[in-house]
Amino acid sequence: MRTGVGLCDVSTLGKIELVGPDVGSFLDFLYINTMSSLPVGRTRYGLMLREDGFAFDDGTVARLAAERWVMTTTTANAPCVLQHMEYVHQVLRPELAVAFVSVTDRWAQYAIAGPRARDVVAVLLDPGQDVSDAAFGHMACGEVRLLGGLGGRLFRISFSGERGYEIGVPAGFGETLAERIMAAGAPCGIVPYGLEALSVLRIEKGHPAGGELNGQTTAGDLGFARMMSSRKDFIGRAMAQRPALLAADRPSLVGLRPVERDARLRGGAHLLKPDAPAEAAHDEGWITSVAFSPTLGQWIGLAMLARGPARLGERVRAFDPLRGGDCVVEVCAPCFIDPQGERLRG
Repeated sequence: MRTGVGLCDVSTLGKIELVGPDVGSFLDFLYINTMSSLPVGRTRYGLMLREDGFAFDDGTVARLAAERWVMTTTTANAPCVLQHMEYVHQVLRPELAVAFVSVTDRWAQYAIAGPRARDVVAVLLDPGQDVSDAAFGHMACGEVRLLGGLGGRLFRISFSGERGYEIGVPAGFGETLAERIMAAGAPCGIVPYGLEALSVLRIEKGHPAGGELNGQTTAGDLGFARMMSSRKDFIGRAMAQRPALLAADRPSLVGLRPVERDARLRGGAHLLKPDAPAEAAHDEGWITSVAFSPTLGQWIGLAMLARGPARLGERVRAFDPLRGGDCVVEVCAPCFIDPQGERLRG
């Protein structure tokens, strides 16, 4: 994936299609960041809060036409997000002219990611469709024709940190598309990858997922405070301003590297100062996600650490008494690979 190209089935992600003149306003109220300014043909990442100010779900919003949008949710939260949207529309914003429906089962969708991803996509699309960086840059979206006239949707988004595309087709053509992708990518050495590989890729890139979106973290904890718009109202905005949720010593997202390169990290380990007793009173956070990084040649992790962003370069102790883990780690930024996003944008 870091050097070639891979294929991942992402059909299980929640997909909700929205239509109407007030979709932009509706999405502005759902997400902490502004969606109404999204141009046609573009995609934007978004984060939702619960009414109590804690992170609820994240995903992407794509604007396919002036009054036609499609949003994605995490797989586990797809039914809950739809239920949440129904409540918001019926109770909190009934005046908005918007209609929406789950299309999760309607579309099969595949991620094609890696430095050679565009070579594969270009073969799949019917002639006359330009997927150059100038014509179809990072976060672009649109309807396409592929496999000899089949209508589909193409999104240039990435969860891996590499150049990435997602292709959606009607579900009945999903198996055929997967076979065609593998055939088109054979000259590039394409390989299928699944959840374990995807987890390694996203940890290397510092993307929050289930371990970080655990219902106890805020946008600020995850490093998304600047995404919270001050020009509009949104669900959770007022409660997110409670003093305890803005405290400087709250556990916040950081990356971790073992000081000894061969040391192993384990999810759930507690974080302590190196000279502090291993007692609950001295607990400063926990490791949320870990992976062995083939690219870096060592274990890495994401963690929630008290005053985390202010402690980059500091050393702390990762203590795991249940599994016999005890090592010193260095606090670093969550993004381990390509922090400037050059590989992502091509």
